[in-house]
Amino acid sequence: MRSGVRIGIDVGKVRIGVSRSDMHGMLATPVETVPRSVDAADRRRIGEIVGELGAFEIIVGLPLALSGARTASTADAVGFAETLAVEVGVPVRLVDERLSTVSATQALRASGRNTKKARPVVDQVAATIILQHALDAERATGLPPGDPVESSIGH
Repeated sequence: MRSGVRIGIDVGKVRIGVSRSDMHGMLATPVETVPRSVDAADRRRIGEIVGELGAFEIIVGLPLALSGARTASTADAVGFAETLAVEVGVPVRLVDERLSTVSATQALRASGRNTKKARPVVDQVAATIILQHALDAERATGLPPGDPVESSIGH
């Protein structure tokens, strides 16, 4: 298991959930919800978080259909991850995130939270679920999770 802080990202059309791991890669916790922007403000904020926490890697959730097929959301997340890899300057990996938002919503509902009022929190919890899944996969296999994003794409 590689040591160091990792950042988890749940890319949405309106909001981006951000989570982090501890230094040992054991536990993922929520950090914040970043508003999605048409300019680079969202990616700049994620870059600031990476710098503040000294993260060595970003894990971006890859939304696939239940069948495993790619969707419009898949293309959006991949594009965001590719741009993030270039702009932030740390390795970015894409990890299957099927059902992470559903799981986050169910967890909040089970804890008694109003999911409509808690939408920004849902994004953070989804990012935490994505990152925890990636940490668990790496611990089980000894290999980095998901697939690397090539930071040279488009350049």
